[in-house]
Amino acid sequence: MQLTTKGRYAVTAMLDLASNNTGNPITLDVISQRQNISLSYLEQLFAKLRRAELVKSVRGPGGGYLLDTQAKDISLSQIIEAVDENIDLRRCKGMSSCNNGRQCISHQLWCEVSAQIRTFLNGKTLQMVIDNHNINKGI
Repeated sequence: MQLTTKGRYAVTAMLDLASNNTGNPITLDVISQRQNISLSYLEQLFAKLRRAELVKSVRGPGGGYLLDTQAKDISLSQIIEAVDENIDLRRCKGMSSCNNGRQCISHQLWCEVSAQIRTFLNGKTLQMVIDNHNINKGI
């Protein structure tokens, strides 16, 4: 598995949204500037995050985005999966074409590693990452 910019940027943008949560919507333009992520890319990501019900949009003057639930209830795996990232190290992605229709010699190994990554990301919430960051900054 290679976590692409899609997954990394989605997590970063969600951390920005969660750590700057004042109860007021935050525009993607503000997140774009703070995190140095293209606005058009954020628009694509937030459309997926909204469909996954991780964020909600507020229209009109003063509009933007808010978390749709508390940061303590949003796991990193939810974010990554919402933007269509795959947490699977197997080259075959579970298909039977792994090795001429048979499982390759390392198939089970990559299944286990993928499960460990998934478990790790399921166990980390936005709030946990923010709290850890604040502790390391001495806040």
